Amino acid sequence: MSYQPRLKKEFNERIISSLKEEYSYKNVMMVPKLEKIVISKGVGGAVADKKLVDHAIEELTKITGQKAIATLSKKDVASFKLRKGMPIGVKVTLRSERMYEFLDRLITTALPRVRDFQGIKASGFDGRGNYNLGITEQIIFPEIDIDKVNKISGMDITFVTSAKTDKEAKSLLTELGLPFKKN
Repeated sequence: MSYQPRLKKEFNERIISSLKEEYSYKNVMMVPKLEKIVISKGVGGAVADKKLVDHAIEELTKITGQKAIATLSKKDVASFKLRKGMPIGVKVTLRSERMYEFLDRLITTALPRVRDFQGIKASGFDGRGNYNLGITEQIIFPEIDIDKVNKISGMDITFVTSAKTDKEAKSLLTELGLPFKKN
């Protein structure tokens, strides 16, 4: 038997049937699912110091278990001393097993380590069933060694779902275990 992440197994066994019942979908293929998770990080100081992008790539690679890539600027901005094609950020796109593994680690170990954590805001939906979450410190992840961090920085995590509405997407993410704030 091949390995299957805990959240993926739970999605297949329990979440599909509960969402199908809640929204009275006609068949299983209509049930929304998590398609990918994109983790991105802007590195503002990369214009002056090129090594900051390498550190950010290394950190995101440790956190996600998949090689991160540098994102390049699209245009020249003279006031920021920015040229087109300069690396100014990093990103990783996770799918299938790695996506479920990252989500499991985020929910069970990283988010509880946030100071004064009451839950994540429910206002991060974009109207098309996708959810954006901002994290202010990368040190909440246990993979990051706090002694080797040269600068504390945040990152953006985007959950892309196949849901048509924000309500369906919120139900899916709640079932997967994301701790939304109670109103």
